[in-house]
Amino acid sequence: MNVDDIETVAVLGAGNMGHGIAEVAALAGYDVRLRDINEELVEKGYDQLEWSVGKLEEKGQLTEEEAEAALDRVTTLVDVEETVSNTDVIIEVVPEKMDIKQDVYQEVEQYAPEEALFATNTSSLSITDLAEVTERPGQFCGMHFFNPPVRMQLVEVISGAHTDDETIETIEALAEAFGKTPVRVRKDSPGFIVNRILVPLMNEAAWLVEDDVATMAEVDSTTKFDMGLPMGSFELADQVGIDVGYHVLDYMHDVLGEAYAPCPLLESKVEAEELGKKTGKGFYDYEDGDGAEIPTDAGTDEIESRLLAVMANEVAKLVGNDVAPAEDIDEAVMLGAGFPNGPAKLADNKGLDSLYETLSDVYDETGAARYEPAPALEELAGEGFYGTTDDGDGDEVEFETVGIEYPGDMVGEIVIDRPHRMNTINVDVLDELAAAIELFEDDDEVRAVLITGAGDDAFSAGADVQSMAASADPLEAIDLSKKGKDTFGKLEECPMPVVAAIDGYCLGGGMELAMCADLRIATEPSQFGQPELNLGLLPGWGGTQRLQHIVGEGRAKEIILTAERYEAEEMADYGFVTDVVSKNEFREAAHDLAADLAAGPPVAQKLTKRVMLRGWEDTEAGLEIESQAFGHLINTDDLMEGVTAFMGDSDPEFEGH
Repeated sequence: MNVDDIETVAVLGAGNMGHGIAEVAALAGYDVRLRDINEELVEKGYDQLEWSVGKLEEKGQLTEEEAEAALDRVTTLVDVEETVSNTDVIIEVVPEKMDIKQDVYQEVEQYAPEEALFATNTSSLSITDLAEVTERPGQFCGMHFFNPPVRMQLVEVISGAHTDDETIETIEALAEAFGKTPVRVRKDSPGFIVNRILVPLMNEAAWLVEDDVATMAEVDSTTKFDMGLPMGSFELADQVGIDVGYHVLDYMHDVLGEAYAPCPLLESKVEAEELGKKTGKGFYDYEDGDGAEIPTDAGTDEIESRLLAVMANEVAKLVGNDVAPAEDIDEAVMLGAGFPNGPAKLADNKGLDSLYETLSDVYDETGAARYEPAPALEELAGEGFYGTTDDGDGDEVEFETVGIEYPGDMVGEIVIDRPHRMNTINVDVLDELAAAIELFEDDDEVRAVLITGAGDDAFSAGADVQSMAASADPLEAIDLSKKGKDTFGKLEECPMPVVAAIDGYCLGGGMELAMCADLRIATEPSQFGQPELNLGLLPGWGGTQRLQHIVGEGRAKEIILTAERYEAEEMADYGFVTDVVSKNEFREAAHDLAADLAAGPPVAQKLTKRVMLRGWEDTEAGLEIESQAFGHLINTDDLMEGVTAFMGDSDPEFEGH
């Protein structure tokens, strides 16, 4: 069956996930049959679906006509034969029990059309075992949505041992038609991708506390504020439901062995029915307390290394068993769990050889099966990295094309130092720029970054076209584009405020670099532009996406499609440049701006940048992270310093605590 042949989708199960998937399908224009075991359950599911569509209409994301049309496409049913007869795709969303799901498929098989595809929304159970109770295992696959389906972008599409390629391709295309991003899981493996990373991470967090290696506060502070994950490990377990993670882990333990034995701390919470937010109490108290109160500065390098090492080991197992390549694993975890970087890239940034050594040392010390390094991890560690970054070999960078300066006032300055080439950007500049950003991030004496160009002619006139033209290989060009995006992404995600000080030409890749700064100051004679289309190219280092977020879609299209040059004052009117100054006052003004930012509250600045960046991708997710960040900042010493200084009419001295 081709995706163009699909008109009707049956959703079996009207609970939270079921009615959410039905809503997604209906919004995409498909006729939907929503079924549950009795009228009360299916009507309750439809009411929730109707409420959700109404909220989208209230927010202006749907017109009244679109909302009504989507609701009209949904039919609620109880009878199985009426539900699945004459349907094209049947998505099963019943409770996560193997015997319940198998019973459903045996009944559905009696009435489903011969050509219909079966897709299970299981989060961890074997696709192969479920498929084998049907008479069409080749037409059976996993289609794992994330909660809530209407907001979450990821859909894991899982191939069982018998799944036909055509089935996988059609379900992937259907996910795209739903407006989602499918990531293929190439081999049936417990937990698939996202849960295979998150659940062992949750288990290891619990073991660290169980074994008195760390406190819960230290673990959550490390994961949230040092590793930059959306939530602390225990906070996330409470959010998802401790029982949910525990049951996935228990299944992994049965199938994969002792390395996945659940920590007693998790088991005791489940037995006590302290399951997290949904029961009012889990690892944190949500009834009498304020929920997850996580200190911002209690993390340790040891905890970070242990957690990253466990994640790196799981990534290696998935890669080594051909479940998914590292780049797909990263994409899935970023989309499904909101990680700022995927686990493979986090491991590369830390140093895969170092994490392998950490895991080996703990395994030798404890003998615990969960720390035994996977053969694939040992092999990959020998190469140095998964390959998500080009500087994963751990070699120290010698700065030749980039200058590092410390002009004072807690400001670190990066100077693009190729004045003879108008400070154009090549591979060496990208490598050294990435290293310079990491250098300043690790320096406690630096709280703001200033980026400038050497000489008086250019901030950066763009990519070094001559060096690029030396190779016309499309694959090398793709790698160069990805390398630039990765490097500029480091700047964009830098926890400190970043100021681009622009004097002269700021063109092409140079302007794309400036887009990643938080604020931009320019001299009056400076010129801006994206000339790539004049060369038959397009901005390849993020400009097509970032520029429209700064100046709006219309202005961005004008700048990119005309390929013209723009004066600094005009770019200030567009909102791209923060301030325009004369050449005489440029250096002092740029430094003062960076110094003012450096004097600000570091934790609040870091969280503000993270919230705003996440909100670009998903407003609802950004708003949720904003609320979490606001709550955490209430308990910081910096807040008390700021309030005290305000009341006393003095300048605050923030320490970052």
